[in-house]
Amino acid sequence: MISKIDGKLFADMVIQGAQNLSNNAELVNALNVYPVPDGDTGTNMNLTMTSGREEVEQNASHHIGALGKTFSKGLLMGARGNSGVILSQIFRGFCQNMEDLETLDAKAFAESFEAGIETAYKAVMKPVEGTILTVAKEAAKAGVEKAQSTEDCVEVLEAIIAYGQVALENTPNQLPVLKEVGVVDSGGKGLMCVYEGFLIAMKGEKVEATKPKLDTETFVNDEHDFHGVINTEDIVYGYCTEMMVRFDKHKRPFNEQQFREDMSKFGDSLLVINDDEIVKVHVHSEHPGEVFNYGQEYGELIKVKAENMREQHRNVVNKEKQKSNDETPQVETAIIAISMGNGISDIFKSMGATSIINGGQTMNPSTEDIVKVIEQSGAKKAVILPNNKNIQMASDQAAEIVEAETVVIPTKSIPQGIAAMFQYLPDASLEDNQSNMTQALEDVTSGSITNAVRNTTIDGVEIKEGEFMGLKEGKIVSSQKTQLEAAKALLADMMDDETEIVTVITGEDADAETTEALTEWLEETYPDAEVDEQVGDQPIYPYLFSVE
Repeated sequence: MISKIDGKLFADMVIQGAQNLSNNAELVNALNVYPVPDGDTGTNMNLTMTSGREEVEQNASHHIGALGKTFSKGLLMGARGNSGVILSQIFRGFCQNMEDLETLDAKAFAESFEAGIETAYKAVMKPVEGTILTVAKEAAKAGVEKAQSTEDCVEVLEAIIAYGQVALENTPNQLPVLKEVGVVDSGGKGLMCVYEGFLIAMKGEKVEATKPKLDTETFVNDEHDFHGVINTEDIVYGYCTEMMVRFDKHKRPFNEQQFREDMSKFGDSLLVINDDEIVKVHVHSEHPGEVFNYGQEYGELIKVKAENMREQHRNVVNKEKQKSNDETPQVETAIIAISMGNGISDIFKSMGATSIINGGQTMNPSTEDIVKVIEQSGAKKAVILPNNKNIQMASDQAAEIVEAETVVIPTKSIPQGIAAMFQYLPDASLEDNQSNMTQALEDVTSGSITNAVRNTTIDGVEIKEGEFMGLKEGKIVSSQKTQLEAAKALLADMMDDETEIVTVITGEDADAETTEALTEWLEETYPDAEVDEQVGDQPIYPYLFSVE
């Protein structure tokens, strides 16, 4: 029996929960509804949970409330994809409910799960039942009910898992698309893996690692930091400086406002995150040693890093074969575009994007990735183009964290992102640009071609493994044996006599013969429509289409 959970036990729960999710990440990915080669729910949840685990491992505390803050921050900054963001929000509410407690009894343990549900539902604009939210909600209800009849935290968690499993198995009855495809909700399955790992830890056991812990290094393009912003010689503060300080009660008392004011004197792009025991700092400084010395006034340095940004910039300039003395003024507004493929990145850059983050269906950038890009830009304002519905929530979180005034344009595809960029005006206000760029999304229809990775039937379309599917606004409209047949069927559904422009963006797996045949067909079938061909080099999708 366990009547109290302290920080030490909770830390082990987090570690075992993360490892159990890591072991099952590929299984969670396989539950992706659409049979496309980009099922990433398991990967995103795994990366998010691993980020929380790493923070816990580096900042151990017997005080469960303090440890919870550390765990929550790690999840928040490492959150990737909508599933990862929702997972971070569930535990954000969980940890906030216990932040003043040194230990958790069974009742508080159960109530923390319930608090997590309230926070997660608020974070989702349009909650859908039959998803991870439903699984978490039903599981939490069972925990609260069980806590009324027992003081054993193990029994509470066993009830949570038992009813969570029932809720998971019921998700196909709540979400028709799950039933049609014959799978349970992938996010709900991932959450259950975490809870099951928690229980293993509470029983004093370990989850044997069948998969290595993921490397949570950023997916950010190594060219993003200074692209189109400044020259090497214009970098005033040359070192990207980071440190973590564990407070010492015998040293200088910590006051967040004073700390920020003092730190701002060392440089710019300041980011400070703290709780009662630790402060994490990111700042661009010319003298990293002074930053570290100042940090030691408050306690022990437990993690430090100083990277020479001038050298990084020189490498970028050399790589792009640009002259190091090109004078490019620092931008007032940073335009951050999430892109997949060098060609698409070049398109966004040519249209005025100041920063590119590599990302898309198979590698969603984290909240922290996006935050770092905005902070490193030095801009006072920022516009984020997610260009993928699974990156929207991480973008929203990043916009809330950064000091720069930031807006997120709800672009769900690369074509929407390009359409939005056409409406961006450097001299317009942030509000006017947000309005005009968002309005532009209504004038474009997005389509894509990709291959099926399994046999299934979805949205009334019979799909066979290896065939090519046509997706219109993310919905499968056809499945054909060849790329050309799939593209024709898709475009026939997307276009009509009113179509003025159709843009064809070719990917890594597009071949010249198919592209030529497709262009000829478009010109013959829709003679009044202008055909614009662009090289995107994107993976997974041989063709992306934009119809206006």
